[in-house]
Amino acid sequence: MQNNSVSRLSTCFILLTTILSLTGCDASKEKTPTAKQGQIPEVNIVTLQPQPLTLHSQLPGRTSAYRVAEVRPQVSGIVIKRLFKEGSDVKAGQTLYQIDPASYNASLASAKATLERAKATEATARIKAERYRDLLKTKGVSQQDFDDAQALWKEAAADISSAKAAVDTAQINLAYTKVTSPISGRIGKSTITEGALVTAQQTTALTTIQQLDPLYVDVSQSSTDLLKLKQALTDGQLESAGPQEAKVKLLLDDGSYYTENGKLQFSDVTVDESTGSVTVRAIFPNHDQQLLPGMFVRAELGEATLKDALLVPQLAVSHDPRGNATVLVVNAQDQVEQKAFTTTRSVDNNWLVKDGLNAGDRIIVNGAQKVQPGMKINAKNVDPASLVTASLNTKQ
Repeated sequence: MQNNSVSRLSTCFILLTTILSLTGCDASKEKTPTAKQGQIPEVNIVTLQPQPLTLHSQLPGRTSAYRVAEVRPQVSGIVIKRLFKEGSDVKAGQTLYQIDPASYNASLASAKATLERAKATEATARIKAERYRDLLKTKGVSQQDFDDAQALWKEAAADISSAKAAVDTAQINLAYTKVTSPISGRIGKSTITEGALVTAQQTTALTTIQQLDPLYVDVSQSSTDLLKLKQALTDGQLESAGPQEAKVKLLLDDGSYYTENGKLQFSDVTVDESTGSVTVRAIFPNHDQQLLPGMFVRAELGEATLKDALLVPQLAVSHDPRGNATVLVVNAQDQVEQKAFTTTRSVDNNWLVKDGLNAGDRIIVNGAQKVQPGMKINAKNVDPASLVTASLNTKQ
């Protein structure tokens, strides 16, 4: 009897243990989904919203002076004065150098004396010719004597013309002893000092003057892009500043914009046969002379405004093995999908969408490395402006 009781107790204990074990397994199975729900990743998204956007084209270029004049002497002599300050602004006609005028004053005086002598000779020859004309009527002189008198008179008159030309030449040469500025502008350094000997038409310039207001900006682009640019201007896609001229903004080397707008000109362009590039000129006012020749700048043209542009942050974009641009999108069921799209250009830190994405698409911008297509996620909206700040901080 005692053995049967022990056997029954053992059997009950085994049954109880089995039940508890099964119950524990069921409880474990019920807790598993809760654990998985706690592992749902959280990502940051931006929702694509259509917005007006003015597109810009940027062309690299350099500034150049509107006019450049190399000053050279027209007469020879010793420079006795330099009458300007290097780096200053000069006016057209302002005297820059004074060449010793002594010899040219003497030449002018000699030419004037020769002219007076020629006038006196002409007066005598004229009186004689007139007297012979009266005597010829009464046969007081022969025809030959009259003809000789007329010839001498005409020769004396020609001498006067020659003497006048010599006086004019002497006066011009004397005036050239004052070397003047041919244009108004900023003058550079002088290549000579007082006491230097200069010669007429020498190859070395005494100094150089550059007109800085207005100023040219020479930009380069391919001939294909130039044709597109002309077509855009014809179609009214560029902001016009006049017939066949487009308004241009200037982006300086330090990243700031120049305060004045310029005009892009398409005249007098040539194609470089070796590179296929074209140099066109934009002209800018430069009243404060903030721009100097030789500066590297970028000319920016405003194109047509898009009414419903979609911009995707660049940090959200990756590329598949074929090179197609892709993004991870959160659908209505909060699941991740991958979408491919095409773009036409970059705009600041974004890509301009051509097709493949729609307004309202929720793009994953942070946390994409934690998710895969088909996964369920928690999406949190972020301000697109904060992405620009974060991108700048990362670059720094």
